[in-house]
Amino acid sequence: EVQLVESGGGLVQDGGSLRLSCVASGWTFGDFAIGWFRQVPGKEREGVSCISSYDGSTSYLESVKGRFTISSDSAKNTLYLQMNRLKPEDTAVYYCAASRIRSCNVVRFTTIGYEYWGQGVQVTISS
Repeated sequence: EVQLVESGGGLVQDGGSLRLSCVASGWTFGDFAIGWFRQVPGKEREGVSCISSYDGSTSYLESVKGRFTISSDSAKNTLYLQMNRLKPEDTAVYYCAASRIRSCNVVRFTTIGYEYWGQGVQVTISS
């Protein structure tokens, strides 16, 4: 059974940093593209970043480029999202997700393309 468990959310001030982690179990990193999404109440879930160890592809939401960095540690089966220079508009529930479409260049941020989801963690940026 594929499971994803996020951690690392919290409350930080404008301009601060957080690192989210997502521990995966029940599957091999190379078999999936894995990504981070976020959602605020009343809005659609949006893709933030994706990484694939299958083909090395990565992708980022335009508004987080240069501030967020996605990485993975296959030995620990863990996905990370380092978030720097956080802004109030980054406030959301963040989810990690895995797609059997192994390349980020193919699955992109189409939520329907991701079969497995974590429970989400709250990230709140105060102004």
